[in-house]
Amino acid sequence: MKKNYVLILLLSLALSTSQLNWGQNSANGNPIQQTIENLSIYPNPVSSGRTFIYITTKQNLTKKIEFFDVLGKRIFTTTLTGKELNISEFSKGVYILKITENGISETRKLVIK
Repeated sequence: MKKNYVLILLLSLALSTSQLNWGQNSANGNPIQQTIENLSIYPNPVSSGRTFIYITTKQNLTKKIEFFDVLGKRIFTTTLTGKELNISEFSKGVYILKITENGISETRKLVIK
């Protein structure tokens, strides 16, 4: 009988933990937005002669832009208030951009040829 109580306790603990992970993400029952709406980076790939890329979103709020190399090392961070981002200092290669707007982050690949 004692083993059944331990088993029931473990089972109920596992179910309550899984309900926390699988439940709604907000108090009013609406899921929290996890992506930046209409995020666009162009041109991509970009020719090495170009000096600007354009990063646009639906809301076009202030964005934090972080550049990472392919090994995951952060090499550049800036805040973007408009749409144009100067990339003239970057050499040819593949970069990972982490864009954060309004508390939501997304990553995209940028290729400079």
